[in-house]
Amino acid sequence: MSRKRRPATPRHVPAQRTPVMEAEELEALAREYPEDREEILVEAAGHWSEAGQYDRALALHQQLLDAGCEDAHLIEAYRINTLWDAGRTDEARDAAIQLRRRHPTDAGAWNFVAEMFETAGELHDAADWFTAGITHLLGPAAPLTRTAVEDTPDPSGIELLAVGRHRVRRRLAQTHDDLDNLADELHEHRPTLLRGPATLDDLHDPDRLAAAEDGDPDVLQAEFEKLTTEAAARRAALSEPRMTCALFWPESEFTRLPTRWPVLGEAYAGDHKDHISRVEGILRGLSEEGEPHLGIAQGSVSDFEEFTRAEGLSPQDGDTRARYAADLAARGKAKAWPPPRNSPCWCGSSRKYKKCCGNPALS
Repeated sequence: MSRKRRPATPRHVPAQRTPVMEAEELEALAREYPEDREEILVEAAGHWSEAGQYDRALALHQQLLDAGCEDAHLIEAYRINTLWDAGRTDEARDAAIQLRRRHPTDAGAWNFVAEMFETAGELHDAADWFTAGITHLLGPAAPLTRTAVEDTPDPSGIELLAVGRHRVRRRLAQTHDDLDNLADELHEHRPTLLRGPATLDDLHDPDRLAAAEDGDPDVLQAEFEKLTTEAAARRAALSEPRMTCALFWPESEFTRLPTRWPVLGEAYAGDHKDHISRVEGILRGLSEEGEPHLGIAQGSVSDFEEFTRAEGLSPQDGDTRARYAADLAARGKAKAWPPPRNSPCWCGSSRKYKKCCGNPALS
């Protein structure tokens, strides 16, 4: 017999739907599609809670627990949260103690209870739950490193706990410890688009969080303007003609390269004058081949290291350096080549371009 498929959406959607209507419809749907019962009833319980009918929500949670549901620890965390929302905080605390003694293996259960305490302003309890979750899932003897987290069955769950713990401890004005440093490291190695430009300390600044929670219009406006400016800069970079850039290292950075990555000593053999000459030569060659929109991207060792970490690339790979130059251009940190003949030379010599790198007799 073929298995019935649960419809994605109801056929008829009333103009005005209430949480009670949603909950009742979901309970009926769970009876029709028992294979999806757990997922559907969890959603129904959420609607009963939204409607303020906490007893109905708790009854569904208990029904799932009594039936031996797959995600029992997570369902119990939902039940604890519903007890708290219903004002039955003593029962919620007792249930949380019992859940913790069962050592949940689901990061979501630890996180859900921790965030319940955080939302209620019980920051010390929240920090304690975040810490216990990390310790249990990572292991008390495991090194507090990104590699150790990535080797666990649920690295994203542990990262969520570490970041939540960092946020709560920042609000408590507590000094950074090893787990906070781990949260920083995990955040720094997130993909650029997910991580954003801010550090965790910036994101979790207590004044900023409090203002956002209070709906301070000045703070919200400032955040909006900041995001608008960043979006406009990205759009401008995308709308500009593609620039083919040669990567140029200023002398102070050039001397640091082989110290940080000895293998790059071979890629950048010779002194800094040779490096300048090679950059100019590369660009002249591209120009003679008809390549439009040429530029020079000025790199730094620290920025290059951050780029390779964020993108998961090898610093010694020549293609990585080319991608870094393209990234600098996309961020608006490249200068068009060649500069006007009477303008200062791109190499930083302070001489006019026509009397420095732009003088064929000196190349």
